[in-house]
Amino acid sequence: MKNKALAALATVSCLVTASGAYADKPVDWQIDLQQAATPIMEEVRWFNHYTLWFIVPITLLVLALLLVVVIKFRASANPVPSKTSHNTAIEVVWTVAPVVILLFFSIPSFQLLTAQLTQPENPDLTIKVTATQWKWTYEYPDANGFSFDSLILEDKDRAALGKEDKNVYPRLLAVDNELVVPVNKEVRVIVTAEPSDVIHAFAMQSFGVKIDAVPGRMNETHFKAEKEGIFYGQCSELCGKDHAYMPIAIRVVSEEKYKAWLAAAATDLPSAYKALLASADGPKTVDVAENGAN
Repeated sequence: MKNKALAALATVSCLVTASGAYADKPVDWQIDLQQAATPIMEEVRWFNHYTLWFIVPITLLVLALLLVVVIKFRASANPVPSKTSHNTAIEVVWTVAPVVILLFFSIPSFQLLTAQLTQPENPDLTIKVTATQWKWTYEYPDANGFSFDSLILEDKDRAALGKEDKNVYPRLLAVDNELVVPVNKEVRVIVTAEPSDVIHAFAMQSFGVKIDAVPGRMNETHFKAEKEGIFYGQCSELCGKDHAYMPIAIRVVSEEKYKAWLAAAATDLPSAYKALLASADGPKTVDVAENGAN
C-alpha cells in the first residue's frame, strides 16, 4: 500500500512539473527578479535579497520616527515648541550609521560588478550582436561569420514557424529566429549598433546581462547559461517608435543539438529551426523546488 501511494505521488509530481518546454519570462504579479539561469544572475538575486535586510528595517524605522513626531510633537500636545537645536549623540549616529550601512552595500556590490565586467580569458563561444531599428542581428564569428536577423514574432507567422503555444512563445517577447547557444559554455558577447542608428541596450534578465549597444562602438559582456530552455529579454534603451517591439530570445540547448543546428543553419536556417524545435519541445521536467520558489 505504501509503495502504491509513493508511486501515485511520483506520478502526480511528474504530471505537475512537466511542460512542453522551459520558457523563462516575466509573469503576472511578479514581485521578484526572474529565476537565475547563470552564476552572475544568482549573485544578482542574492544581492537583491541581501539589500532588503537593510532597506526594510530602515523604512520601518523612518516610518516609526515619523509617527512619533506626528503624535508626540503635534501642536495640541506641545503648545510651546522645543527650541533644541543641537544633539551631539544624534548627529554622530546619523553620520556613522549610514557610512557603515553603505560599507555593507559597497563590498558585495563591487564584487558583483567585478564578476560582471571581467571577461572570460578563453570563452567557448563568441557572438556578435548588432542592434538596428528595430531588430537584432546575430553573428557567429567562429562559424565563418554565419549571421541572421531576429525580429518580433508576428501572429500570422506562428503556424508556419511552429510557435503557436503562447505560453512558450508569448506575444511581444517571442521572435522568429532565436539566438541559439550551448548549455554550460562560457559565451562572450560583443554588442554594437549600426553606425547610422541610435543607442539600444541588450538586456536578458535571467542571465544578469544588460549592456548598451552604441553606434560605431563595441561593448562586450558574457554569460554561462546553466539550464536549457528559451529565455526572453528586451531592448532596454528607448530607441524610437518601435522600441517595445524589439525583444530578445535566447534558446539554450545541449552541445550536440547546438552543433547540429549550427551545421544545418549555415545552409538552411528555417529547416534548422524546425528540426531544433521538434527536438526541444518534448516533455521537460522542471525542478519542483524551483517551481515552488516562483
